[in-house]
Amino acid sequence: MWIDTHCHLDAHEFGGQSLDVAAQARAAGVAMIVIPAVERGNFEAVCALAHAAPNASYALGIHPIFVPQARDEDLVLLRQAAEAAMMDPRFVAIGEIGLDFFIPMLCEPAMREKQERFLREQLRIARDLGLPVLTHVRRSQDQVLKHVRQIRPAGGIAHAFNGSFQQARNFIDLGFRLGFGGAMTFTRALQIRRLALELPLDAIVLETDAPDIAPSWIHPGRNSPEQLPAIGRMLAELRGVPEDAVRGATQQSALAAMPRLKTLLAS
Repeated sequence: MWIDTHCHLDAHEFGGQSLDVAAQARAAGVAMIVIPAVERGNFEAVCALAHAAPNASYALGIHPIFVPQARDEDLVLLRQAAEAAMMDPRFVAIGEIGLDFFIPMLCEPAMREKQERFLREQLRIARDLGLPVLTHVRRSQDQVLKHVRQIRPAGGIAHAFNGSFQQARNFIDLGFRLGFGGAMTFTRALQIRRLALELPLDAIVLETDAPDIAPSWIHPGRNSPEQLPAIGRMLAELRGVPEDAVRGATQQSALAAMPRLKTLLAS
């Protein structure tokens, strides 16, 4: 089975057709879509969508791009919501959380400090609940690694990974998997393709990040989780292995990264 480990299925770009999109993905062979929250305002939406689509699950977190307008009480609400969701089999992780040092406004000293404070508190929530984390690491791999080493959540995924081989190894050593998606399908993405080719296959998970990061064959159009099998086939071609090998390995990697998926998929 194919598992899309990161898809913003609740995004407005889907025009209210999210359930149809999930059904199309299921027909294409995508057995599970993980929908991460990005702010307190969509905690309920991702939960409701995950319960409405048979092949969906969700994570709760505050994305670094939403940190500027977030308040400290949002962290309290996140902890309360995550604790309450522990009885929900469709709740599988804390995310999307992390750091973003690509957007200039987020690189200002005060905002860097706030991002790191929010990340640390969300890592603590994950650690306290025994949950993995879905991390945003754009231009911030080393800084995210530093906080993960100090707080030690129960593993997770470095989403849209585009770091060095040493950074990849550091994440793997901390029990993380590395997310690859549409960016890997572009021939000019030399570093990402080298990583996808040379990293251990059991350290890789597949993702779409839909509606963003569309693969080369639909770029610059809207991405969709139904593209995941084709992204997986591209990974198989890059590595020179059968498609079934990639499907099986990335499935097992996703289940190792988010163990709560095992019960959900078995039900």
